[in-house]
Amino acid sequence: MDLKCLGCMVLFPIHILFYILKASVCLLQPSRRRTLTKEVVLITGGGRGIGRHLALEFAMQGAKKVILWGRTEKCLKETSEEISQSGTECHYFLCDVANREEVYKQAKVVREKVGDVTILVNNAAVVHGKSLMDCDDDALLKSQHINTMGQFWTTKAFLPRMLELQHGHVVCINSILSQSPIPGAIDYCTSKASSLAFMESLTLGLLDCPGVGCTTVLPFHTNTEMFQGMRVRFPALFPPLKPETVAERTVDAVRTNTAYVYIPWTMRALVVLKSFMPQAALEEIHKFSGTYTCMNTFKGRT
Repeated sequence: MDLKCLGCMVLFPIHILFYILKASVCLLQPSRRRTLTKEVVLITGGGRGIGRHLALEFAMQGAKKVILWGRTEKCLKETSEEISQSGTECHYFLCDVANREEVYKQAKVVREKVGDVTILVNNAAVVHGKSLMDCDDDALLKSQHINTMGQFWTTKAFLPRMLELQHGHVVCINSILSQSPIPGAIDYCTSKASSLAFMESLTLGLLDCPGVGCTTVLPFHTNTEMFQGMRVRFPALFPPLKPETVAERTVDAVRTNTAYVYIPWTMRALVVLKSFMPQAALEEIHKFSGTYTCMNTFKGRT
C-alpha cells in the first residue's frame, strides 16, 4: 500500500467526524434561506392535495412563476386562479407524467410559453390500496408509471437546462412508506422505494454540478383525499399530517438546500430501528401501531 492510500485511509474517519460535527452545529444555528423571487416552479399533480398547497406556499414565499401539471383540468384551473389572484403569475397544463411523449411535448410548450423551469417538484402520485392478489395488473403498472417512471421523464425534460444555467433544484415528494412499507399498499410502497433510490442516485450524481441541488421529502401519512379512509390504531399518538405542513417544510427545505426531510422528524427513528432490530420486533411494532390493518378502511380518491 503506497503512502497516498494510507494517508487517505487515516484521514477518512477524520473527515466523517468533521462533517458530523458540522451538521450538528448547523442544526443549532439558523439556516440561511435563499430568495425565490427569480424562480420558475413546476409542480406535477399540482391541482389538489399536497401539490395544491405546495403551489400556494411557493407563491406566498415569492416565487416568480408557478406552473401546474396534472390530469384534472377543473382542479388545475381552480388552483391556478387562486394563485393568480394572490399576485403570482401562474399557468397550468394538462399532462400525464406517466406518458413519456406527453411529458416531453408539454415541457417544450412550457419553455416556449413560460420560460426555463428552475425548480421541478415531482409530486404526482397514485395509490390503489389493495393487496397484491387483489390489485389489477393495469393498476399496478399505473402506480409504477406515475410514481416512479414519471420522475425519469420530467427530470430528463428539465434537468439539462438547469445544468446549463448552473441553477436549479429537483424536488421529490416521497413517503416514509418507501422505507417502512405497510400491507395493503404494495403498489405504492414499491413505487416510492424505487423513487427514493432514483433520488438518492440523482443527488449523488449532482454533487459536482454547481448550482443544482435535490430535496427528497419523506412525510408520514398526510390527510389528503388520496389516503382517505386510512386509519392507524392510535391517532392521538400518530396523527395524520396536514398538507399545509408538508408544503411549508418542503419549500423551506428548498430554500435551505436540504437534501432529505423527514416529517415529522421522529420518522428518522423508525429508519434507525429498522437497521438493527430483528424482524420479530419490527412486526410487533407494526402490530402495536396498527399498520397491519390501516388500509382495511381505505377509500382513496374518488
